[in-house]
Amino acid sequence: MRQKRVLQSNGSRPIGVFDSGVGGLTVVKELIKQLPQEDIIYFGDTARVPYGIKSRQAIIKFSIENALFLLKHNVKLIVAACNTSSSVSLTALRRNFKVPILGVINSGAKEATSLTRNKRIGVIGTTATIRSNAYTKQILKKDTCFKVFSQSCPLFVPLAEEGWLDGKITRDIARSYIAPLKSKGIDTLILGCTHYPLLKKPIAKITGKNIMLIDSAISIARSVKTLLKKENMLNKNRLKGRMDFFVSDAPLHFKNIGEKFLGKELINVRKTDHGI
Repeated sequence: MRQKRVLQSNGSRPIGVFDSGVGGLTVVKELIKQLPQEDIIYFGDTARVPYGIKSRQAIIKFSIENALFLLKHNVKLIVAACNTSSSVSLTALRRNFKVPILGVINSGAKEATSLTRNKRIGVIGTTATIRSNAYTKQILKKDTCFKVFSQSCPLFVPLAEEGWLDGKITRDIARSYIAPLKSKGIDTLILGCTHYPLLKKPIAKITGKNIMLIDSAISIARSVKTLLKKENMLNKNRLKGRMDFFVSDAPLHFKNIGEKFLGKELINVRKTDHGI
């Protein structure tokens, strides 16, 4: 009942997105493609990245603080663009806040199960995401006949954050992580962290053409669009939406990497002391 009141709110309010750092920009990129008229408020917790090596208690605390920050900007919906946060904190977030909150886990698992041909699915993610078994649980909920093989890739987030998006070192690290999954005969690989699409090029070189890559950013953007449409929360404005970016540290570094990835100038990037 309390969520219904939120869903009837004004569609002109912005979408809130948070991530541990720059990785959530992969979600923003897809939201812009699929919902170009929507305003977006983004928060990147760059002072405390990466989340994947933090304790469960710390991840939940950070995620709740991130949601509180976005709600100060009157968002109509929150996307936990961080897979680590989605796997560990989603239940706590939904328990504490009335606004609809979407995570990336279910969307990616749903797409993987619909596309796999041999029912052998690989998952790469942060240490915390893999430890949580969140993707495995979602996949096996759909059908217990699926085989899921997981691999934590703790170096991928710092590589993405530092802009090491390709090159021999990045490819060598990718090969060491992905080779064990290839040996299991997977035909589908979930990029279980929103930083990982930034590394899609070197990852694809290792997986080859016979393994499909599931980009959770694309999947969650589709889920956001479906929910907004279903609940009549779409922004009816025909103009392009406004984007505002907040980070907890190093705004210039965030701006430089963000511009390379989004292919456009990031004008509204501001540092906030939130959560520190």
